Amino acid sequence: MPTASTALSTGHRIDETWIRRLPKAETHVHLEGNFELIDLLDLAKEAGEPLPGPAATLFDVTTHDASDGTGDLADFLRFLDWECGLIRTPEQAARHAYSFAARQTASGIGYTDAVINPTHWAAWSGRVPALFDALAAGLDEAEQDGLAEVQLCYSLLRQQSAGEAGEVVEWLATARPRRVVALSIDGDERSAGRVSARFAEAFTAAKDAGLRRTVHAGESSGPEGVWDAIRLLHAERIDHGVRAVEDPELLRYLAETQIPLGVCPRSNVVLGLYDDWSDHPLVALRDAGVNVTINTDDPAPLGTTLEADWAVCAETFGLTEDDLIGFARASIAASFAGDATKRALEAALPSSAASR
Repeated sequence: MPTASTALSTGHRIDETWIRRLPKAETHVHLEGNFELIDLLDLAKEAGEPLPGPAATLFDVTTHDASDGTGDLADFLRFLDWECGLIRTPEQAARHAYSFAARQTASGIGYTDAVINPTHWAAWSGRVPALFDALAAGLDEAEQDGLAEVQLCYSLLRQQSAGEAGEVVEWLATARPRRVVALSIDGDERSAGRVSARFAEAFTAAKDAGLRRTVHAGESSGPEGVWDAIRLLHAERIDHGVRAVEDPELLRYLAETQIPLGVCPRSNVVLGLYDDWSDHPLVALRDAGVNVTINTDDPAPLGTTLEADWAVCAETFGLTEDDLIGFARASIAASFAGDATKRALEAALPSSAASR
């Protein structure tokens, strides 16, 4: 993993243009979190649906004032339900997937594992295979047009039943929908509680079927959520995982196994998990030897891009260009990209900032 060497408080600043040019992957980003304001305005008009508030403050659901560390995560998830509920036709779904690939490409991201939770997409209840067909069509077109490769992680919701999870995995294993490479699970850990045992059978079946596994854990729950993801769900990667920093034994285990954490600092700060960027444990995790990548989570409502978040991390934590090259290398390795894609991205990385 990268190590910080020269603090940016000395006046050194890393330009976002350079970060965009750096070959990299993104492993923790949601299709649900990539509707720009113009997308929502157009979709709402097409659907004949009113906006839930003034357009100028539509994304203010991310403002938090909770004192229990949860921020407005539940409100934020309800906002995602509203957004995705506006997608009602295959053409709209394909267009959203295409636009997502274009936005990733604009940030210099060569490969993405994109999380999609169909429970947010209300209009597709009972016809989830058609949703995935439409998304795959949009991503196919994007790749044909020279945009970044995007594969999908089918995410369960923590409130679903073991039976529902089993049906999902059976479909994934039998139908092998295009571009689906992994099984995931997300949702509000704090409100759902420790539910990993409920989904253990489904994740075991996914593993046996050759699907990759990535689990949201260690965000609104503590380190126990990460342990459950590893022990019960065969997690190959943890989305968030930041609260592992509270458990020295877990830190040692993560450092030894190099199970990657897909960390999203801006999301953690905006949703109230940490008060400020400087309070975020990104560097503490890295310095403990944990395999960490930097991601956006839900960039559109959070008002960000990957290069912007990398630049803020560099300024906040004193990271150098060489550090960011290391984070880029870690992102590629942590992704579920095929070997050829990984080799191509890694070959394009500069060995050091001096060689750029």
